[in-house]
Amino acid sequence: MRYLLCLVFCLLAGVAQAAPAGKAYMSIIIDDLGQSPNRDSRTLALPGPVTMAIMPDTPHATDFARQAHKAGKTVILHMPMDPATGPYAWHPGIAGEELARRLDSALLKVPYAAGINNHMGSRMTAQREPMAWLMGELQRRHLFFVDSRTSAATVAAAEAQAQGLAHVSRDVFLDDVRTTEAIAGQLQQGVALAHKQGSAVLIGHPYPQTLEVLARELPRLKSQGITLLGLPQMIAERSNQAMPAHGRQGRYSNR
Repeated sequence: MRYLLCLVFCLLAGVAQAAPAGKAYMSIIIDDLGQSPNRDSRTLALPGPVTMAIMPDTPHATDFARQAHKAGKTVILHMPMDPATGPYAWHPGIAGEELARRLDSALLKVPYAAGINNHMGSRMTAQREPMAWLMGELQRRHLFFVDSRTSAATVAAAEAQAQGLAHVSRDVFLDDVRTTEAIAGQLQQGVALAHKQGSAVLIGHPYPQTLEVLARELPRLKSQGITLLGLPQMIAERSNQAMPAHGRQGRYSNR
């Protein structure tokens, strides 16, 4: 009898935790923050759990990271990678000790960072050895990784997956074209993708047009069947699996 009761309880718990049919989740990250108090404040005012990706080499990085954390937002380090330049940027050929020093310095500039994503990085994220080192280092620090996928040649997410590091990959860029019409169209592409594959991760920037569209459209997502998730919740939802555009059967193509 005790066994049967336990079995029934476990089955009911499983039903309670099961995702609803037709689930459609979305996460939104805004990159390049820390440069302008006005743009930062407008981004922080967006409704819902929008993630703040803060660049370390900006004048307001530390203050804004503290402000965003106090407001209950997820903060991540927007780590410069080649072809990005500056004192924190990672470039192919830099010794591991210097990569570690730059990562340490960047994290000090962005307190409360729960993870990192790459700023630019089309060359750097294609480098398997430093990406493998980075994922191991993030694992040690209990930080997650977001592959911005600035290049189809990226191996970053594949290395994260190989090491069991909590991570996700970007699906849609919102504002490659900086018009409200184009941005609204990209957001709807994200909505359609979320319905098709269960979730979508979108990245945008604090451009006036992007902030205008998001301020108007985020409150309407629920009526479109979309649940906006914080990035840690999205990572849990995806369980380190690659989406169909990034690999096959949950494994990344660039292994």
